[in-house]
Amino acid sequence: MAITKGFQALVDEAMAQVKTYSVDEVKARLTDPKVQIVDIRDVRELEHLGTVPGCFNAPRGMLEFWVDPASPYYKPVFGDDSKEYILFCGAGWRSALATKALQDMGMTNVAHIDGGFTAWAKQGAPVETFEAHKARRPSRS
Repeated sequence: MAITKGFQALVDEAMAQVKTYSVDEVKARLTDPKVQIVDIRDVRELEHLGTVPGCFNAPRGMLEFWVDPASPYYKPVFGDDSKEYILFCGAGWRSALATKALQDMGMTNVAHIDGGFTAWAKQGAPVETFEAHKARRPSRS
């Protein structure tokens, strides 16, 4: 079976339709109570590389289920309409697709970080170890 639309075309389409923030824009909002940063990477990536301080981890494979209040897997952290949810992944590809998927579900308060965690770390933005991340989070709500 031939691929008729490759990943890059999907990412490019998503990027044209979602809000994208630079690392500096998100760094400036790290302590803003109206922002929830969401790491959609696999837990193994967090273990090896760390994460953004204060973020919530929602693995890409569960994101739509955790966001939807009708899902048995719903996480209340996603229920605050006054917050903006800023997603990131490793390079910004998965988060662009995920942001687009959440928009398709009806969310208007969602964006992602250009370049993902790779750009975040490369630009010297603060990084939290996986151990600190685990100790900080009270629960997976």
